[in-house]
Amino acid sequence: MLFKDVLGLDHIKNHLASSSDRGRIAHAQLFVGAEGSGTLPMALAYIQYLVCGNINGENKGGIQACNLKFDSLSHPDVHFAFPTSNSDKVKSHAVSNHYMEEWRQFLKEQPYGNLFDWYRLIGIEKKQGQIGVDEAMDVVKKLALKSYEGGYKVMIIWMAEKMNTPAANKLLKLIEEPPEKTVFLLITEDEEQILQTIRSRCQILHFPPLAEATIADALVERGLVREEALRLAHEANGNFNKAIDLMNNDSEDLVFEKWFVQWVRSAFKAKGNKAAIHDLIMWGEEVAKTGRETQKKFLKYCLAVMRQALLLNYGAKELAYMKIHVDSFQLEKFAPFVHENNIISIVEELENAMYHIERNGNSKIILTDLSIKLTRLLHRKAA
Repeated sequence: MLFKDVLGLDHIKNHLASSSDRGRIAHAQLFVGAEGSGTLPMALAYIQYLVCGNINGENKGGIQACNLKFDSLSHPDVHFAFPTSNSDKVKSHAVSNHYMEEWRQFLKEQPYGNLFDWYRLIGIEKKQGQIGVDEAMDVVKKLALKSYEGGYKVMIIWMAEKMNTPAANKLLKLIEEPPEKTVFLLITEDEEQILQTIRSRCQILHFPPLAEATIADALVERGLVREEALRLAHEANGNFNKAIDLMNNDSEDLVFEKWFVQWVRSAFKAKGNKAAIHDLIMWGEEVAKTGRETQKKFLKYCLAVMRQALLLNYGAKELAYMKIHVDSFQLEKFAPFVHENNIISIVEELENAMYHIERNGNSKIILTDLSIKLTRLLHRKAA
């Protein structure tokens, strides 16, 4: 991965290249950025720059054979760990090594992809992946070996927030005192979910959302006309992965929109109409048929819609980026029903539902209960 292939973020590229040139390399680094902000592509470009001894801010000028190995994502001194789960391919004790072929495919085709894209690729979209103790033991074994080319050894841990507590504790000492010329690079979307003891041992680098102009330019290169590219870039809100999905009409948000509109319409019918409760139950059952990761992603989408509705209700139209593509549904007309008297309660109910789904609660009961509670909250009068 070349630095020039990473969208935008020139200040981060310059910082990483110059720190490598000066030999000021932290042994444990944490890249923090929202989905689609480019943390994983930047990590790949940085590691190539570091391991291959490249110079002048780009991945050339170093060891040519080393750069060629990175082109095929097969450098022996670069190791990966990422969330996995048992599947049709791996029946038990799944670790990253079992999915390296799919991982290389993912990096080549969707370097800006999210966790759900990865789960879908390896066929575990209905499960909750994690980085467990088996993975941690594998990491310890890999880093106990000497460097193949005599330079740096690197361990990239993608979605480090999915590391469970036993695995994190097992890696804690290694992250604190790694072998010589060993670099840990953790990538996360939510640093608060990583153990404080691990965060405190890492040099943290925050990635901002990508600029609209940067996303629009990339979409134009992929064949979109400028006007359409600017519209999608605004709707993507700094998330290049979402922009690509919208361009290909492949965004999971399109399904989430239908579920959200179906729920809202059932909620408004339910006022004074007991028969409409049946529609809410049917809605809960439909969403419950999907995997837990899909359910959590949908609830996060609902949180985003509620925030957008509140912004519109209070006249902050310039901050509202979301567009719902379902016919005849207008967010502007829904906005007055989200106000200061119910927004805090709505957010709490959605977050509670996510919490219980993540802990393997009965999805049908959780979602049906949520739909009835949110129906009451939406009918609450503004002050």
